[in-house]
Amino acid sequence: MATLLNPRTIRELAASIDLHPTKQRGQNFVVDPNTVRRIVGLSGVTANDTVLEIGPGLGSLTLGLLETGARVTAIEIEPALAELLPATVARHQPDHAGNLQVVLNDALAVTELPGAAPTAVVANLPYNVSVPVLLHLLEHFDSWTNGLVMVQLEVADRLVAAPGSKVYGVPSAKLAWYAGATRVGTVPPTVFWPMPNVDSGLVRITRRELPVTSASRKQVFAVIDAAFAQRRKMLRSALRGLCGSAGAAAGVLQAAGIESTLRGEVLDVTAFARIAEATAV
Repeated sequence: MATLLNPRTIRELAASIDLHPTKQRGQNFVVDPNTVRRIVGLSGVTANDTVLEIGPGLGSLTLGLLETGARVTAIEIEPALAELLPATVARHQPDHAGNLQVVLNDALAVTELPGAAPTAVVANLPYNVSVPVLLHLLEHFDSWTNGLVMVQLEVADRLVAAPGSKVYGVPSAKLAWYAGATRVGTVPPTVFWPMPNVDSGLVRITRRELPVTSASRKQVFAVIDAAFAQRRKMLRSALRGLCGSAGAAAGVLQAAGIESTLRGEVLDVTAFARIAEATAV
């Protein structure tokens, strides 16, 4: 019995529960075992890890992670898929079946997990909710220090963008609050079923110390949201709603040591934190 899934077994599993993948759920299942092993290899997961996986689907990546000897906690929103996954693991990797825990829930609603705290996150994140899910995991589960996520290539570029880049924005700045991010690979549409219309990107995430600031995460994120709501506006205009007026915004920016004629796209997360501190005074 093969330890990983191939295109034929994936279609058989889908047929067994009458599954028809939908764009609404962002369901694109990896059908190539070599791609699964590549993702697992890049993640650096070992038998010492407890991996948090979001949206395991039919189990392609789950089996690849279990193959390392790691423990896997998989959060799945679809009842039929959550029920099928343990049986799939028992069939293809019976020796590792005890290392799997399935949580039936929406990942955005989960704030506690059973069993050991996760040390890593590895996931093929649904395109439509990838950024909110990633930020939610970083906020609520601070035990994991390393991760590898597969997301739409455009999203991957946004996550890793540096200040000054054309694609630097809210996802880039908010992720930088928690972690550093690097794009470590590209995955073609041909390894998925059904085949998406775009390439996917692999993003490695390394958690780091939070910025040193008296402002809260919520306050900093409010400044980031305001700065990019109309990204072509200068900061004194972009922040007028948050501060009450353009004049008040200019005063806040002066207190933070930031030119009021700059745009949010050139600021790093520590600069946003300084603005949040000045806003809270």
